[in-house]
Amino acid sequence: MLARLKEFFAVTSTPAYVVGGCLRDALLSLPPGRDVDIAVSGDVIAIGQEFSRVVGGTLVHLSPERGLVRVVVPAAGPDNQPSSSLNGWTIDLSGFFGDIEEDLARRDFTVDALALPIGDWDSGTLGETLIDPFNGQADLARKSIRAVGPSVFRDDPIRLLRAVRLASYLGFRLDTDTARMVLADAACVTQPAPERVRDELLEILALDGAKGSLEALDRLDLLCRLIPELADTKGVDQPKVHYWDVWGHTLHAVEGAERVTKGHQHSPVFTLVYWTEETDAYFSQIASDGHTRRTVLKLAALFHDISKPQTKHIDETGRTRFPGHSEAGAEVARQRLSQLRMSSKGIEMVAKMVEHHLRPSHMMQGVEVPTQRAIHRFFKELDGVAIDTLYLSQADFLAAKGPELNPDDWANHARMVAHVVQAGINPAIPAAAQRLINGKQLIEHFKLTPGPMVGLLLDGINQAQATGDISTTEEAWDLAVRIMLQQQGEE
Repeated sequence: MLARLKEFFAVTSTPAYVVGGCLRDALLSLPPGRDVDIAVSGDVIAIGQEFSRVVGGTLVHLSPERGLVRVVVPAAGPDNQPSSSLNGWTIDLSGFFGDIEEDLARRDFTVDALALPIGDWDSGTLGETLIDPFNGQADLARKSIRAVGPSVFRDDPIRLLRAVRLASYLGFRLDTDTARMVLADAACVTQPAPERVRDELLEILALDGAKGSLEALDRLDLLCRLIPELADTKGVDQPKVHYWDVWGHTLHAVEGAERVTKGHQHSPVFTLVYWTEETDAYFSQIASDGHTRRTVLKLAALFHDISKPQTKHIDETGRTRFPGHSEAGAEVARQRLSQLRMSSKGIEMVAKMVEHHLRPSHMMQGVEVPTQRAIHRFFKELDGVAIDTLYLSQADFLAAKGPELNPDDWANHARMVAHVVQAGINPAIPAAAQRLINGKQLIEHFKLTPGPMVGLLLDGINQAQATGDISTTEEAWDLAVRIMLQQQGEE
C-alpha cells in the first residue's frame, strides 16, 4: 500500500508525507497495522477521489471542512474472496496548505507530530529525512507522551482521553507538564460528540491493563466526569466478605473480567477458569460498536455495582445489604451508555449482565451443581449473554476476595461455572423430530388458535423434556393441562 501511495503521489507531483501512528509505530519497530495517515498539500477531496479510484476503494468524507477524508479498501471482493494484497486498508488523508511544519504544530502529541516524505518511506534511512520540529523522537526514546502546545486539549478535548489511550497502548507515561494540562482542562472532556467519547472509552477498555487506565483517568479527573455515578462508590464500605470498598472492588472487577477471558496465563488462579479455543473465539467476537465481547464484558464490570451507594441498607441483624442494586445499576448503564450513543445491542448486553450478575452465585449455593432445569432457564432468559454473565460472576468473585481469596472456595466457584458453561453450550434440548408433542397437535387437541398460548405450552414441554422431568407423550399431555390450568388461574 505504501509503495502504491509513493507511486501515486510521484505521478501526480503532489507533496505528501507519512504522518501519525503509522510512522510512529515504524520508528518504534512495532508490528505494522493496516491504517496509514498521509498529509497532502492541495485539494484533499479531489486527491482522495482519484486515489480511491486507483486502488478500488471507497471515499469517506470524515470532515471536509477540516480537510479530512478516508479511503477504505475492503478486506475482500464482491465474492467475499481476497483479490489483492491491497485489501483491508484504511488510508486517512489530511490536507494542508503551506509548510508541513505548520500542519504538525496543529497535532496533539510530539510522538505523532512527525512527518516523512512519502518518497523516502522505503529508503532505509527514516531518521535522515524525518521532519521532527517538536523533538518527538526524543520523547519516543524517553517513552513519554508530551503535548505539542498549551492549547492542545482546548483545541480538541477528545485528546484528553486519547492521551491516556496512547500511553496505555505504547506503554508510555504522561509527561508531567502534560498531565497538569490535562487536569487543568479536564472539565472540557464532556464537550466532544458523544460518539467520539464512546469510541475512546471503548478503545481504552479494549487494551490490556484496563484497570490501570481507568485509575489514570480517575487521577486526571476525567472518569467520573463521564460516569458521575462512579464517584459515589468511593469510600462505600462493604460486608466483610469484600476486601475493598465499592470503588476498589469495581476496578478489580474490570481487571478480573479482562483476565478470566485471557486463558490460563500460567497462573494457579486462572488455570481453574474453564477455557478452550472456542472460549477464546467467543470472547473475540465483535459484539457492539466494533468491539469484542471481552471489551463489552469489561464495560459491564465497570457498571455492575454502580448503584450500591444508593441502595446500601443495614438490616435488622446489623448486616450491610444492597437490595435492588443490580436492577438499579442496569438502569444507570442504559442511561449512561445511551448518552454515549452506544448501539442498542451493546446497551442491552451490558444492562442484562449488570442486572443478572449475582444470578450465577445464587444458582451455586452449596457444593452441588445447579440442576439442568436451572441451567436451561438461565441460558434461555439471558439469551446472548449467558456465558458472558458467568464469566462476569468469576470476575466479581475474585474482586470481592482480593488477596484474601480462599483457594478452595475459588476452585468450587470455578468448577460450578465450568459445569454450567458446558451444560449450557451442549444442552439436552430435543430436536424437532424428537419432541414429544408439536404445535399442530396442541392446536388440534385443545382446539386452540395459533398464538402465545401454543408457544407457552411448547416451551414448557420442551424445557421439561430437556431437563428430564418428563419423557413420555402421556407426561407431556399432563403437563400441558397443568400449564393451561395455571394460566387460567392467574387470569
